This record gives sequence, structure tokens and C-alpha cells, in this order.
Amino acid sequence: MRRQLHRLFLVGLSALLVGCTTLSEGVYDEALLQLEVQVDYPEGYEEFLREGIAVRAENIYTAAAYMQPTDAKGCARFSLTKGFYRITVADKSDEAIFNGLSDKVRLTDGNLQLRVPLTYSKPGQIVIRELYSGGCSKAPYEGYYQADRYFILHNNHAEVQYLDGLCFGTLDPYNSNAPAGNVWTTIDPETGAVTFREYAPITEAVWRLPGSGTDFPLAPGEGAVVAINGAIDHTAQYPESVNLNRTDYFACYNPTLYPNVMYHPAPGDQISEERYCEVLIKTGRSNGYILSVNSPTLVIFRAPEGTDIEAYLADRANSTITKPGSTDLCVKVPWEWILDGVEVYNGTASNNTKRLPDSVDAGFVLLSGSAMGHTLHRHLDEAATAASGYEIYIDTNNSSTDLYEREEQSLKSL
Repeated sequence: MRRQLHRLFLVGLSALLVGCTTLSEGVYDEALLQLEVQVDYPEGYEEFLREGIAVRAENIYTAAAYMQPTDAKGCARFSLTKGFYRITVADKSDEAIFNGLSDKVRLTDGNLQLRVPLTYSKPGQIVIRELYSGGCSKAPYEGYYQADRYFILHNNHAEVQYLDGLCFGTLDPYNSNAPAGNVWTTIDPETGAVTFREYAPITEAVWRLPGSGTDFPLAPGEGAVVAINGAIDHTAQYPESVNLNRTDYFACYNPTLYPNVMYHPAPGDQISEERYCEVLIKTGRSNGYILSVNSPTLVIFRAPEGTDIEAYLADRANSTITKPGSTDLCVKVPWEWILDGVEVYNGTASNNTKRLPDSVDAGFVLLSGSAMGHTLHRHLDEAATAASGYEIYIDTNNSSTDLYEREEQSLKSL
């Protein structure tokens, strides 16, 4: 298996201070600073440290990006202007993904050396293919409409996968540019290394898809739509929206816990009650379940075999975690339970902070604005699709390369 890992890819990372070689002097030293990044693989995978691993440095405030390959010892060297940088590295094969991220690296006071440990993870079998949360225009009426959120799951594997019992939710903070930042993490002021807690803080509620085990199969290359808000035909009133009233769609609907009919009207006549998602636990105070308009996170997860998730959530030590500096409650979901996640940054903000670690999403995808009908969609892996005969989407656990902002919802053409 490990020899197959030589077919590798790029982008993602996380950093600690240390050097790889002595920094050299250059004729532009007065204008530029030297940054050296040493890439480290996890224990057991050190043999794959090699020449040619792509390392990316992006100036957080100007968006100027630079790419450098590593040398044979895994060290990449940059000459950069003073500023704050986001450093990313990633490597991928058919069976393994390595990612790391160092955010807000301060390159202002002199040359800097970083050691970048990569995180190992497996490619997903069920992935999030599309996420639509920003809303659209009410044209021909004035204003905007944001009660039509949905996401699409996709079977990226050669075998049938079952959606039964798959859970999903969104993380605190709701927005990537929350004024207090991400209070669940700490960032090293020098290296930009982000330290996460051992769990994802799921806010407001945990939802679960219906089924007893094999009721809802998903064939290779097939997708499944989950209507977060309004499992109805929204185009009947707003043509720029989408039709979420179809027989094979799932609906988030619980009028007792979420009675706000603007976001949760009774599902349309094409959706059976067997496709209603279940609220496993509600910790928030909202009367309507929503995702962030401009910078949502979405994760899908399962409890490991042998773990009763209802019993897990019944334990208040897991389901009533108090947010630091607040009275808000969150659910503790171990990172290793998460099958896939998408980190979205607000494209109009400069103070975005990470909510997902490298092992889930080493990067982020930008949403340039809300109420435009734009959606976030995964890139198709054309070579893998042609070879397999069914649609396979790129999955490097890094939204910076895996997803893009699409100008129109994929469901609009249906």
C-alpha cells in the first residue's frame, strides 16, 4: 500500500517552530524575508518524505500565493515580503491523505523556520458533494430568499453505501468571522499552529437520516439531497430558487422542536414521512434550524460500531458542553467519528478562523456573497470517473482544492 503513496498530490498543513537548514543571505534581504518549511509525515510514514512535495504560502491580507517544492529532505524555501501567511501542504494517494495547515504565520520580525507535521486520514466513501446555504434573489420581486438550504451527499466508492443512521450538524461558531474568533481553539502567535480540542462542538442540534440499516442504499456515483429548509418547490414563488419537493429527497422536519414555518413548512406531497430526518438532540434555542448564510461548516458522521449514539447523547458530559465565555450548549462529537466536512470562509471578511482540523478539512472554500444563488460544489475527478464508469469527485480532505464556488445551484436545472 505504501508504495502506492508515491502518486501524490498537493495542498493543506499545521506548523511548529523548528528549522531544516541554515537560512542563506541574498541580495534582496532588505525587502524580503526567508521562510523555510520542513514537512514531517506521521509516524510510520516517514519513508515518503521526498523531493517535490508542493508547499503553498498565501498572504492572508493580499491573497498573493506562492508555491515551492520541497528538496530531498522535505524542506521548501520561500523569499517573501513581510506579512501574515497561511501555509498549506497536502499529499494524496488512492488509500491515504496527508494534510497540514499553519494559519496566520507571522513573518514580520525576521527570517522564520517552521516544522510542519502532516495529519493522516482516509479518503471518504460518502462525501459532501454540494452545499447551498446563501440563498437567492426573490426576482421578479424585491429582496432575497434564504429558506431553501440544502446539501447533497455522494457515494464516491465502488461499493453500495447506506445512508441509514448517518448524522450531520454544524459547528460553533456559526460564522468563520465571528467577532470572538473560534473560542474552541488556540493559535500559536509565532507559528500560526492551531490547536483544536479533541472533539467537534456541534451547535443547535444533531440530525440523523432515517432507516434501520439497509433502507436507503446509495449506489456508486449516486447522490442524495437533504433539504435543510423547506422541502417544497420554492420555484413556484421564486424562480431563482430550487425545487426541493422530489420523491428521493430527505427533509429536515420536526414541527415540535422547529415550529418556524418560514424555514420548516410541511414537506411537499412528493416526500414521504419515511424520509424525514430525526432530531437526535436539540441544545439550542432557535425555532428554525439553519446554517450560516455566508460561512457555514457542515459535517457528516457516524458513531463507531458498538457505540449507541442515543446512549452517548443521553450522557450530559457529551451533550451539554458549555461554550467558553457563554451559556450556549454544544454536543461533543469526536473528530474520528466524522466522515466528511466542509469549511466555508466568508469571502468578504479578513478575520476568518478555522473550525475544522486538518484531519477533516485542511483548507477552506470561499463564498463571495449571499443571496446570489451561488453554491459550493465539489470538483469532478474526470480521470477517475472515466476509469471507473461512475462519477467520482476529488477528495483530498482540503476544501481549498476540492470545492469551488458555482454560480448556480446544481438542482436548478432539474
